[in-house]
Amino acid sequence: MGRIADRLAELELELPRPFAPPPGIEFPFDLIKVSGAHAYVSGHLPVNGSEVLVSGRVGEGLDLQQGYEAARLTGLSIFASLEAELGDLDRVGGWVKALGLVQCGSGFDRPPAVINGFTELVLDVWGADAGRHARSAIGAAQLPFDVPVEIEAVVEVAGSR
Repeated sequence: MGRIADRLAELELELPRPFAPPPGIEFPFDLIKVSGAHAYVSGHLPVNGSEVLVSGRVGEGLDLQQGYEAARLTGLSIFASLEAELGDLDRVGGWVKALGLVQCGSGFDRPPAVINGFTELVLDVWGADAGRHARSAIGAAQLPFDVPVEIEAVVEVAGSR
């Protein structure tokens, strides 16, 4: 096992199946696009394969903590897709940027606190040097499949496959 796999095990975290489209839907895009020394991660959801793990609006049916947990699950989904594409999460040399979208109920104004679930997970797994990233967190009226969180990212890629 690599350093990141060891860290996930130490934190008692398991990766889900990589993000896959639900039956009857096709993705006409790459979930991970490696270009040069970076991997661009398309928007991911709190899923295990094509199974949605959390649905609803934060601030209307879901509380802040449930939104935070949905962001953590979304992070694990991203890790699974990165591992599938790169072959080893140790190839992620650093996190550059993340954009988090939160499906919010009326008046919910804390999307950054929700997306902290993702950011803090990345920092726990990769550490402060490689895990620290630029980030935006935006409230949204509607997200695909009624999920509370969608996150996209850019990571640095090291080594060859």
